[in-house]
Amino acid sequence: MAHMPTMPEDLAGTANPSRLNDYDRIAEGYAAENETSLPNAYYERPAMLELAGDVTGRRILDAGCGSGPLFSALRDRGAIVTGIDMSAGMLELARQRLGADADLRVADLAGPLPFPDGSFDDVVASLVLHYLEDWGPTLAELRRVLRPGGRLLVSVDHPFVIPLMRAMAGGKPSYFGVRNRTEEWTMGGQTAQMSFWDRPLHVMTEAFTAAGFRISVISEPPFVPEARELFPDEFREITGTRFLSFLFFVLEAG
Repeated sequence: MAHMPTMPEDLAGTANPSRLNDYDRIAEGYAAENETSLPNAYYERPAMLELAGDVTGRRILDAGCGSGPLFSALRDRGAIVTGIDMSAGMLELARQRLGADADLRVADLAGPLPFPDGSFDDVVASLVLHYLEDWGPTLAELRRVLRPGGRLLVSVDHPFVIPLMRAMAGGKPSYFGVRNRTEEWTMGGQTAQMSFWDRPLHVMTEAFTAAGFRISVISEPPFVPEARELFPDEFREITGTRFLSFLFFVLEAG
């Protein structure tokens, strides 16, 4: 699930854990924004599809599928897609989009997945891993459900974004180490506290290799060309074809 990072509040340890990352509460508002927003519709999703390439006939797990926009795009390109998400509210919206026959299941990426070994050719984890404190068990499960040589495509908040924002605001950012931050999102008239775990690049790559993946691509892709015309205010000070937002990986299961 995607959203452009904003300046974090120092709320870690004070928010009610039962109310953190309550996508059911903001499901309709989030899904509506995801359809047309700059970071989702004109940056992250096109980049993931470009990295996926030709997916005709490939069995793909959309891990953290939300309301199903990436699932839909992959299916339209000929993939056989299964979607999982922790939010029943988001999955209900996905079912409305994708139809009653879509393979959608409630599942927690922090726990065991309901699939046999080697079930998928690819897994796409689109802006979901940064919700997890410990990537080890999740990556081990994703590796298990991939066939040998299968791919894991990952997008996460860029590890430089939050330290840079804090530095620009006059703070003293800490880049190294794994750190929790909490943001307040209001969408569709509903508010939820969203908890993220930031980690430096070397912690990410070490987690991938420890889980048995080989890193084949690390990408900071350009935004799609039409974005500049559609979002002139956001691009007023951006002269090139890229901005600092998300980081992308293609990993191969060993």
